[in-house]
Amino acid sequence: MTRILVIDDNLYIRDVLRQALERFGYDVLEAPNGEVGVRLYQEEPTDLVITGIIMPEKDGIEVIRELRREFADVKIIAMSGSGYLEPDGHLFLAKKFGAQRIFVKPFRLKQILEAVKDLLET
Repeated sequence: MTRILVIDDNLYIRDVLRQALERFGYDVLEAPNGEVGVRLYQEEPTDLVITGIIMPEKDGIEVIRELRREFADVKIIAMSGSGYLEPDGHLFLAKKFGAQRIFVKPFRLKQILEAVKDLLET
């Protein structure tokens, strides 16, 4: 079964994503911050990571950079409520450091699901 790791400090976001992804047949692991998320991925690599950017312990940019260093082929979707797409914005940096898809919160669930499907098929 395809497994996805969702890392976000917002319980509601994690819950919504988990429920939607499970409806489409994915197995979902959750982490409340980047520190736990990286450790989970190191212990049990998943097929895809969806991460928030602004989080306690370890932010999403650090997560992306660390996972890319250790696991070059990791597939990553980044999302942020404060990550506008300006050249110095969080999501711009997420893309620069290796996120294949980026989304501004609030996002449309359909768009995230389409990105998940697309990345898992490539």
